[in-house]
Amino acid sequence: MADLPSGLLEACVVIGAPIDKLRDLHQNHQQTKLNDHSALEAEVLHVHAPPFVTKETNSSQAIGPAFSRVQRRKSFIKKKRRDRAPEPLLNGDTASRAEVSSATEDISVPKDLDLIALPQLCFPGGLQLATEQREDSYHFLVFTDLFGNRTHAVVVQYYRAVQSCHEGVVHNGHRWNSSKACLYAPFAVCVISKFPYYNALRDCLSCLLVQLRPARQTDFEETIKEFSAKLSLVPLPPPGQLHVSFSLRPLHVVLPSRDDQDSPVIDIDLHLPFLCFTHAALLQVLSCLLQEQRLVFFSSDWARLTLVAECVLLYLQPLSWQHPYVPVLARGMLDFLMAPTAFLMGCHINHFEEVAAETEDLILVNVDDGSIQSSWSESIDLPYIPLAAAECFMSRAEALQLHYDLELCHLGAGTDANTLRCQRRDWQRRLNTQIQNIALELVVNIFRGVQDFLNHEHRVFNSEEFLRTREPADQGFYKKVLDTHIFHSFLRDRLNRKQDTFSRMEQKTRNNAPRNRAMTESPRRPPMSELSRSGYNSYTNPSDRLSKRLGASLPNLEQSANDTVTGISCSRPASLRKMTPDIGLKFLQKTVKVFRLPEFPPPLAYHYVQNYYSDMVASLGKAISATPPEESALLARYHYLRGLVNTVSNKRLDALEDFQSLYKTDSDIFPSQMVKSLVDSMPESERLQADRRPELKRLISRVKRDQERERARHGNSHEEGAVKRFQLPKKYMPLEEFVKCVQESGIVKDQGTIHRLFDALTVGHQKQVGPDLFRVFYTIWKETEAEAQEVCLPASVLEHIEPSECVFKLSTSVKTSRGVGKIAMTQRRLFLLTDGRPGYVEVAQYRDLEEVKVSSAPFLLLRIPSLKLRVRGRKEAFEANLKTETDLWNLMVKEMWAGRNMADQHKDPQYMQQALTNALLMDAVVGSLQNSKAIYAASKLAHFDRIKMEVPMMVPKTTAETLKHKINPSLELAAPQPVDVLLYTPGQLWVSVSGGKVMVFDASSWSLTHTCHVGNARLNCMLGVDKDQVWMGSEDSVIYIISMVAMVCNRQLTEHRAEVTGLALDTDKYSQKVAYSCSVEGTVMVWDVSTLQVKRHFRLSCDRLLSVHSWSSTLWCSSRDSVMEVWRNGSLKHRLNLPEQQKGSTATFSSILLLPEREELWSACIDSGEVCIWHMKDHTKPFHRVTLQDCTGCYCMIKVKNQVWVGGVGRSSAKGKIYILDTERHQVMKELHGHCDKVTALCSAEDRYVLSGAGKHDGKIAIWKVE
Repeated sequence: MADLPSGLLEACVVIGAPIDKLRDLHQNHQQTKLNDHSALEAEVLHVHAPPFVTKETNSSQAIGPAFSRVQRRKSFIKKKRRDRAPEPLLNGDTASRAEVSSATEDISVPKDLDLIALPQLCFPGGLQLATEQREDSYHFLVFTDLFGNRTHAVVVQYYRAVQSCHEGVVHNGHRWNSSKACLYAPFAVCVISKFPYYNALRDCLSCLLVQLRPARQTDFEETIKEFSAKLSLVPLPPPGQLHVSFSLRPLHVVLPSRDDQDSPVIDIDLHLPFLCFTHAALLQVLSCLLQEQRLVFFSSDWARLTLVAECVLLYLQPLSWQHPYVPVLARGMLDFLMAPTAFLMGCHINHFEEVAAETEDLILVNVDDGSIQSSWSESIDLPYIPLAAAECFMSRAEALQLHYDLELCHLGAGTDANTLRCQRRDWQRRLNTQIQNIALELVVNIFRGVQDFLNHEHRVFNSEEFLRTREPADQGFYKKVLDTHIFHSFLRDRLNRKQDTFSRMEQKTRNNAPRNRAMTESPRRPPMSELSRSGYNSYTNPSDRLSKRLGASLPNLEQSANDTVTGISCSRPASLRKMTPDIGLKFLQKTVKVFRLPEFPPPLAYHYVQNYYSDMVASLGKAISATPPEESALLARYHYLRGLVNTVSNKRLDALEDFQSLYKTDSDIFPSQMVKSLVDSMPESERLQADRRPELKRLISRVKRDQERERARHGNSHEEGAVKRFQLPKKYMPLEEFVKCVQESGIVKDQGTIHRLFDALTVGHQKQVGPDLFRVFYTIWKETEAEAQEVCLPASVLEHIEPSECVFKLSTSVKTSRGVGKIAMTQRRLFLLTDGRPGYVEVAQYRDLEEVKVSSAPFLLLRIPSLKLRVRGRKEAFEANLKTETDLWNLMVKEMWAGRNMADQHKDPQYMQQALTNALLMDAVVGSLQNSKAIYAASKLAHFDRIKMEVPMMVPKTTAETLKHKINPSLELAAPQPVDVLLYTPGQLWVSVSGGKVMVFDASSWSLTHTCHVGNARLNCMLGVDKDQVWMGSEDSVIYIISMVAMVCNRQLTEHRAEVTGLALDTDKYSQKVAYSCSVEGTVMVWDVSTLQVKRHFRLSCDRLLSVHSWSSTLWCSSRDSVMEVWRNGSLKHRLNLPEQQKGSTATFSSILLLPEREELWSACIDSGEVCIWHMKDHTKPFHRVTLQDCTGCYCMIKVKNQVWVGGVGRSSAKGKIYILDTERHQVMKELHGHCDKVTALCSAEDRYVLSGAGKHDGKIAIWKVE
């Protein structure tokens, strides 16, 4: 039997006092001899766990029709006394010895369910008899196993009258009742579930009590068993927008779904802690949890303990508590509080003084009055949550509307209980979402930027560097948190690039944090990690930045940067206190649908249960039919549910079909483990039937392949779980180890720069860097960085420089030709910070320098070394008596000058980034060597200055005029990655680099906004299908579909059996949008875009099919050796072969381009430097050839306006070239030189710009102006 998923019910357990003791106590009570009942202990009376009905097959295989795992079971109660006389039961009925024996002989429970401590937890205050009826009482439990898996329970205590053996007996048709005072005994019904459906299960138990109160004792167990069996029929909703509801008279119960696969179920009122604590106190509790203290919650209400504890842990999501968690401790379990490790536990308020006096180092949280203290004092001497994050949280929390009564002011009195409950649920769901967003923002603000100090290649976290960037007042907090298990787990997820709620909000709000900070603080030197991430985009010339005003469409590269600042300041809230609770944090809220289950059948009869499943399948079928194709996420969840139901009802093939539909529609919620188990359980006959269905066969093979990958990944689980802290080396390092150490330190990642640094540090001795030298170098680097961050420029200086400029290097106070002061080096200029009253004297912007040299100035009888600068437009040179610093400043200024010139000529701000890094490394090298060879060693890092001296840097005029900007997708990597595919959609640039990595850039600022991975193979093609879909064809034969709104890839088309090489879009004869895809072995598929179904497919005979294009009534398909025109049914119409002079050579078609308005087909070859132009109606030979000068091969072509742009590689220099051809005259108009490697990808941005991407030796994207 296939392993089934956990359902709503894991078990239902009845706890109470033993029957014989109750009978004795009742007799004593009748005789007024009632004494102390302290010896009365609770016991497990009944356990009800699925499966409740089974059907024996011919193979004697038990099939349990319930949404619960069929598990091995164990005995909980061993055989009891057999030879007992017939005894009066609780209601006075008698039972035979055999009946008593069978009832008490054994209680069977699921194998992994431990009930030993359950009686104590169901009666945490002890089992107390009463002489009058008491109110029902609910509380909640959480169990944690050795592996950290949690199970949840809801308990209701209710009182029943204890009757003597004569009471309740029918005599002469009348029931006889005693007139004496009754004794009431408490019973507890505990519903256990794998998921925290606290509100739903409480509703279920409330409905159960309605049935139990009038029930006779003889019906007591049967009523609970039927109740349990009904809950076992309830499927859990999949993650997403579909909830499940069912009716347990008199209430409708709703099971909310999780937001996504990694999110927890939230069926709880998240605002409860806000009602118990002040905002400051609540933050203090969260701070203690993050620092992994030993916390004990106290309350007079057992239910409140668990609910508040669950809420505060949910506030920390996606961080998870890693230590013991027992929110309810019975009075016999107080010794748990002596545990030496961190924990979170809950006790009754009556034990407060005892616990405070007997234990040490505890944080005592009184939930009832909202106070927090330690067991050793009334105050807590622990670091507080970082101030900025705390203030933001409190400001937002003050705006929360926590009182439902205010929501009801405009409503009338409701007459339908379920309608009122529905209104309350909707209000609570909205409030919960606001609180989740506020709490998540708090976590993001606390740990923002952690990933900037991670080295993914070596799995290292540079904690010292991270701490250095925190505010001094917050460092105590971070020092404690960085050593906790909860933070280590969080780091592991960041290193594994987990895309969770933290990642999404951090990415969404990342650009606003430094932006808002820059408006209130003077600019300080950012750490290298931040410079590396931003690519210096915010530190470059404003003319290189792009207008935010056109973010929805296309950048205007000529726009002034002032527009950007204006846009920011207008959107920034004037006061945090005037915010709505989660303004700026709201993600796209999808409409929630509720699927209502059919009415429950008699749950203990197999055929009724099967009919119930048939009704559920029919209802889901109707829901699927009524859902439009564009609501694919909802369709996926209906298929998920129907797949579950078919699995449980043993319809395996139907279940596989549903899971196949699910896999194509939303692979994120695909239950791969369940499907694998389902396939493994299939008998041979069903397996053969599945193999005869191509889609099911593909699903089975894909599931097995995914399982193999998962096993391989688990084989490397040690690597995935490892997180190292950066440590200084302890031995001599050759080049390879030095590269690794520098990358781990976070100083620089680029291997070429590290190689030059290695040469600099090893000048004059063996090619190894010793630990002492590296420690000195690292210390000087960090000290210089810290000193620069401490530079605080006065307002009179700030008004002369750009808002984003920072001082990276400051000289000692020196005499200059413009006065006495310190020379400051920013990323744009040199200026003099005059002594005395600080003033600003402009020295030079790097682009205006004409000469930089070392000179000497007379001083008495001496000549003092000085730095002399000649600046364009100034007659007099600037001279500074830098003395011993002269040679170093000479090297640094020359490098910045050369870098500025290259950045301007190549329109590539990264050159400036590299030059600045080189200059700062020179400074650290000179400081660490302190010998006569220090300047010579530092000169090894003068990379751009050397290039300037060795080769001319002039960019051809045509290229300089056409090139507008460059961006580097490989900025944070150690080496460039090839650009495989480019796609422009309104406001966004999609870039595919190696290994299925897709990067999305904002087209107004060219800043990276999203990164995702689709599979592990190279992508060959991308296509924007509609406003919300981008299709991506991969080498692994899958077409991945990314939602442009949610930026997630949760749909896959798996019908191709080989590498997908081409995609195209068209409309059919019914004006329906269709997509075409082709794979390398010759298959072409036609897709219905709305349903993602294959409408038809055919196969062409060719050598490696490369692309497909649609025109009129035919398709044009390009392979390596031919271009085929085929009818839409797949029959070949014409075939174009390689031109005669290219046959027999290594040349193959690389790209074709259709110009329907001219009835022309343009083709290019990989190893040929010419473009062939064919008549679309005459395929015998090309009627025109255009020879591309100094070109050895072409890789891509696009049409823009009346031009054709061809990307290729040069013959003489092996560098990338772009040729612009006139479509009318068939002549080369321009030849552009913008890449150091072949041009592999081209795309057009609304015919105003062309973007080009290059191979692995370049890895950059150039943006060209179209004329």
